[in-house]
Amino acid sequence: MKKNIAIVSLLAVSIKSALAGPVSPENSLPKDTTKVIDIEEVVVIATPKENNRLRQQATSSTSFSQSAMRNNSVTSVKSLSALVPNLFIPDYGSKLTTSVYIRGIGSRINTPAVGLYVDNIPFIDKSAFDFNYSDIERIDVMRGPQGTLYGRNTMGGLIRVFTKSPFTYQGTDLRLGAATYNNYNASLTHYHRISNQFAFSVGLFYDHKGGFFKNDYNGKRIDTDNEFGGRIRAIYLPTENLKLDFTVNYEYTNQGGYPYEYTGKVSGEEDRADYIGRISYDNACGYKRNLLNTGLNLEYQADNFILSSVTGFQYLRDHMDLDQDFTEQNIYTMMQKQNSKTLSEEIVLKSKPRRRWQWTTGVSGFYQWLDTEAPVTFQKDGVNWLNSTINTNANKYMPTISMGPMSMKLNFNDIINGEQLAIPGKFSTPILNGAIFHQSTFNDLFGLEGLSFTAGLRMDYESLKLDYYSGCQFTHTYSLGGTLTPSNKVIEMIPAKEFNVNNSYDGKLSHDYIQLLPKFALQYDFDSRNNIYASVSKGYRSGGYNIQMFSDLLQNDMQASMMKDVAGVTIPALESAPIKDEQKQNIIGILNGMAQSPQTDVKAATLYKPEYSWNYEIGSHLTLFNGKLQADLSAFYMDTRDQQLSRFAESGLGRITVNAGKSRSLGAEASLRAQLTDQFSLNGNYGYTYATFTDYVISETENYNGNYVPFVPKHTFAVGGQYIFPLRKNAILDNITLDANYRAAGRIYWTEQNNASQALYGTLNGRLSLNKGNGQIGFWVNNALNKDYQAFYFETMSRGFAQKGRPVQVGIDIRCRF
Repeated sequence: MKKNIAIVSLLAVSIKSALAGPVSPENSLPKDTTKVIDIEEVVVIATPKENNRLRQQATSSTSFSQSAMRNNSVTSVKSLSALVPNLFIPDYGSKLTTSVYIRGIGSRINTPAVGLYVDNIPFIDKSAFDFNYSDIERIDVMRGPQGTLYGRNTMGGLIRVFTKSPFTYQGTDLRLGAATYNNYNASLTHYHRISNQFAFSVGLFYDHKGGFFKNDYNGKRIDTDNEFGGRIRAIYLPTENLKLDFTVNYEYTNQGGYPYEYTGKVSGEEDRADYIGRISYDNACGYKRNLLNTGLNLEYQADNFILSSVTGFQYLRDHMDLDQDFTEQNIYTMMQKQNSKTLSEEIVLKSKPRRRWQWTTGVSGFYQWLDTEAPVTFQKDGVNWLNSTINTNANKYMPTISMGPMSMKLNFNDIINGEQLAIPGKFSTPILNGAIFHQSTFNDLFGLEGLSFTAGLRMDYESLKLDYYSGCQFTHTYSLGGTLTPSNKVIEMIPAKEFNVNNSYDGKLSHDYIQLLPKFALQYDFDSRNNIYASVSKGYRSGGYNIQMFSDLLQNDMQASMMKDVAGVTIPALESAPIKDEQKQNIIGILNGMAQSPQTDVKAATLYKPEYSWNYEIGSHLTLFNGKLQADLSAFYMDTRDQQLSRFAESGLGRITVNAGKSRSLGAEASLRAQLTDQFSLNGNYGYTYATFTDYVISETENYNGNYVPFVPKHTFAVGGQYIFPLRKNAILDNITLDANYRAAGRIYWTEQNNASQALYGTLNGRLSLNKGNGQIGFWVNNALNKDYQAFYFETMSRGFAQKGRPVQVGIDIRCRF
């Protein structure tokens, strides 16, 4: 209660400052009567690779200004979902899990299928994708493969994020916010231009989330979140044609987790109805992350070309704890620690814009050091489950022995000793990547003004290594008895004996490959703001190693080792027993078969191949009715090979990536923005994706051809509007702004079998802003209709779990600039 009073008091003290000062460019972008404002014309961003603005290129794209982000409650990459046609980012789990899907292409684990650049610096690991957006100037979302210029892991598209430049934005920004569910946030950033040659910015932020969901097991909120960090940016112009742009950003995150409710058994024994619909697990879960990003952009402008160098370094250290069974049963837990360091470099040479021949050529590369610890620990119920599985499987094959008028049923009993079984795992997976690329655009082709042709090619080389250790040590106690029929007398054949088992995998693997990524595009410009285009491009998502697969391999080896011990004492006892020779040899054959150690090809078991796709697209960028309407239209067909999918390993011990043969996606996208009057504007977008497997057969009984690709909504759409209520000249406020948007997605299939799905659903969101000069007070609501929907669903150990979407939430924020 005291905390609530303190926050409200702080907000009240800030209101007076917020309602003072001259008009801020952030809150009132210049308007030319009723024309739609093109953010690319208002906020000019330097990009090393492109020669033209996005809407002048042969690509489908959407851009957001900082005011558009605020009005649509965009506070992270996950909140962009459905605001962009065919973009779906399910909001579940922690900041570790940022699953971005565009046009049927996406990734839940390992490498991303959609790339991310922040201030022209690549974010290689998607564990770092979800970061704080308090200092963002603009976001671009480019759909379809961007491999020719941006390389690996941009086969679905690319998200570019740009922070505010202290050369164009001045003053000190203060932002305070509070919302239901015990949410609070604050940030303070100062932008200072010292001279025409040097400017800098320094900012800090803090964000607290009290959590939406409770764990019934202990009655506590489980999806809490505490974050803090800051950013420094400095720009130096030593000469009029040289620019140095340096940034450093640090964030610390401490999240609770995870709000996965039990939905019931998928198969197997009868369900406990009282557990269905509950979030209830006994072991603590959570995620902690330290994230440091730093980069240096250098740009030199000569008379006929622009030379750019972008150097980036990212350090990520995190720790995740997971109750892997997500129930009150104490079955097994998993811990994962990552220590990642990535050094990247891109050198790009490009022509000046507005030339008949425009070209871009460059080289890029990165090296990533990644060390991972990922131990799995079977707890008491888990050890009992393993014992039950071992004995049930063994006794299933034990025959009944006939001895004259009597028969005896063998009773196999083998028990892993102790209440815990730990399976440690340490892995080093360094990656080396290098590329060379070139792209040329020939304008006014064949002398026809407005007609252009683009051709480009990239060669990507990638080398992967895996240094692994995973093993386990335990003892087990074995005995064998028999029950005589019809007397039911128990005969002890093998007395209880204890054995020691030690299994491990320790070794090194390496793999490399080359990918060629071409692009071709034909475009006709009616004028500088209207065009049509057709393009063909290829993208790929890199391969890698499934380190969580070692738990599966070890479980098979553990069973074989145990059975080898069993066979070693059982076979001699059987050979001297008064049993018919035929029956004796049958049992000995069963035991020897179960004791066979699997011949594991570690590389074949853990390596997954790169995924690649061809994208065929037609589209148009239009500005109509004297600038009042802006329309972006496209239709596409994507052919994907070796598609990577995430699934749980057979034992349920962790997720792995598998290649799923072929799939195809076809669809269309439309975005409209209209400025109907000086005060009233509307916007909307719609995306349609029909993504199905075309060659995905696992076995005679598992054929997924024709099934929908999981996590890909068939429809995404959003509609929104803004109305500005102007006030008289001497009023206390300049104006009042009302924003509302409705965003929707569905149907979404969660599994390859298509046996679980979320129907089309939508959320209504709104914001009321009181504007005065450099200040704004905003009242907002998310999911105003309190729509109940699944944000995520998965199956493990024949059980289903889901995370629900967040309920209705209301809040207030105050922004002012001094």
